[in-house]
Amino acid sequence: MDKAKQFLWPSSRTAAVMTMGKIIFYEDRNFQGRSYETSSDCADMSSYLSRCLSCRVESGCFMVYDRTNYMGNQFFVRRGDYSDYQRMGMSDCITSCRMIPLHRGQFRIRIFERENMSGQFQELQEDCDNIMERLGMNECPSCQVMDGHWLLFEQPDFRGRMIYLRPGEFRSSREMGMIGARFMSMKRIVDSCS
Repeated sequence: MDKAKQFLWPSSRTAAVMTMGKIIFYEDRNFQGRSYETSSDCADMSSYLSRCLSCRVESGCFMVYDRTNYMGNQFFVRRGDYSDYQRMGMSDCITSCRMIPLHRGQFRIRIFERENMSGQFQELQEDCDNIMERLGMNECPSCQVMDGHWLLFEQPDFRGRMIYLRPGEFRSSREMGMIGARFMSMKRIVDSCS
């Protein structure tokens, strides 16, 4: 296999394969105007386009953001056409994107009842459509992603604003990107992104 397309993503427990995705951004709705193509993270698209109002994902999975440096509203995109940024729930045009590596192996996340990963915690390996009903937790202000990549949603049943988390420790809602909100459901990003 071509080494430019695949490399090993290190993990202490499993090896995951990261396949390069491809996304094309367009200045106007319905894939019109100038375009910018990438297969990696882009913290600020203003160097390439004056604005971005639509995109097409040819392979892989990405998070797109309506602020630079992976801030603001987030939206998960996989292979397909996204003709209008407003239909994605973006309040402004797309200004940054993050490629989500393909993860093969187990998924594990710990959610804690207090900030700084303190208090009681629950460890999950599967999707959870309602954290309060299933786990009895009404607030989860910190978490630790041990394996895999996850989407957290502010409403049950995987609805509302979403946040992408990759392996790491998130000691507060602010570090997770959930300022002024809390998450009520979570879903694994599985390898069906192609």
